Amino acid sequence: MSEPRGDDLAGIKPAARNTLTSASNFAWLGFNARFLSFFLIAVLCAASVWIYADRILIARQVKEAAAHESPRGNLSDLYPRWVGARELLLNHRNPYGDDVTLEIQKGYYGRVIDPRRSNDPKDREAFAYPVYVVFLLAPLIWWPFHDVQIFFYWLLVSATAGSVWLWLRTLRWSLPWVAVLASMALALGNVPAVQGIKIQQLTLMVAGLIALAVACISEGYLLAAGVFLAFATIKPQLAWELVAALLLWAISDWRKRRALAIGFLVTMAALLVGAEIVLPGWWKLFAEAVGQYHQYTHNQSVIEVTLSEVFGLEGKEDIAHLIAVAFSLAAVLACGVAMWKWRKVDAMRSEFGTSMALILAVTVLVVPMYAPYNQVLLLPAVLVLWKERKEFLKQARWRRTAFAIGIAIFAWQWIASIGLVLFYFLISHDRALQGWTWPFLSTFAVPLWIFGLIFVHLRTKGSSRNLAVETRV
Repeated sequence: MSEPRGDDLAGIKPAARNTLTSASNFAWLGFNARFLSFFLIAVLCAASVWIYADRILIARQVKEAAAHESPRGNLSDLYPRWVGARELLLNHRNPYGDDVTLEIQKGYYGRVIDPRRSNDPKDREAFAYPVYVVFLLAPLIWWPFHDVQIFFYWLLVSATAGSVWLWLRTLRWSLPWVAVLASMALALGNVPAVQGIKIQQLTLMVAGLIALAVACISEGYLLAAGVFLAFATIKPQLAWELVAALLLWAISDWRKRRALAIGFLVTMAALLVGAEIVLPGWWKLFAEAVGQYHQYTHNQSVIEVTLSEVFGLEGKEDIAHLIAVAFSLAAVLACGVAMWKWRKVDAMRSEFGTSMALILAVTVLVVPMYAPYNQVLLLPAVLVLWKERKEFLKQARWRRTAFAIGIAIFAWQWIASIGLVLFYFLISHDRALQGWTWPFLSTFAVPLWIFGLIFVHLRTKGSSRNLAVETRV
């Protein structure tokens, strides 16, 4: 019931007017109480994950490291990139070189790691990024790394919280400010985000750049979107599918959308030329570094890890790899067909954001690296699914069941964190540390389930021929 306007109330008797006003106020209070409850629950869930990370997860890691004499330094994923940028730009050293890698290890682990020691980490923490990442980090190379860590911590927090607002705009979803704050709290207080912020992972910066690029497209700022999209390629494995989808979208209406492609290609060319100037032949060094990285880390996709850990194919890596590759190709192909059908959808419609959410969901699924922090890219898919939850409730029983299972899988991280934190404070610190894996138990299933739900949802939306309207440039 909407609140009556003043002129509507003018002709109503005082008693009736008071009744209408009271009813309207009661409805308003109930509406706000519902969102306030959501906010308080969100803060509780987010706080539980942060307390779990500080008191249980890190405490367990420190205890294990001490027991096995495994090195612990600053453990910042930003550090290798920062050292590489500093050495290249200030001292003209090759950031991919072994000498720089040894220097990185001293800061990251506290000492140079020894491959002959079984308890030493296998990850050499070498500089394995495209060299143009140094252009983003250049303003920070004169700072002490302690100050860089503080700055970057708050940068990632801001980027993650800001991504919620950007995706809400892209999805054309208007929420009360309390609900927006609650959504930001959950975005900052889930296991992938907390892990990424704690270790200062550039994935969270990439996620913020992607959210900014897509939001700019949805608002008609195509040239700026192309620039942000090019910078997101500092982690090419997380950006290439989105880049391909958006370039297809731009080509499908070149006259109106060419600014996106121009902004991306010009910025990308500037980054590549600048990289070649500061380090000639860098792309060969980068390719070698990536190859070595996969050799010493033995990275696997979410699908491969799921096949090994959940379906009992551990020790049968070849079979798991073949199945994972086949599944990944099928998923990418299916998304390619979907994007072809939706290539003309107007960016000012919410369906455009939904299609971008699908691309990011399949990226998390097939990227050849299982890392929970990559799942921050699932944020838009989660928002889409929650926004459209009533649509799922109208569908067939199996879809309703799948949606309910998806909610349970996604919420498990908070259920487990709250339980462990209560156990930690009320019963036993040591026994709580033994259950440190609980919040991570659903991280195998989350990307698979969310991809499946968002893919099915997008297919029910129909053809983009009914969604193409005039694009604002």
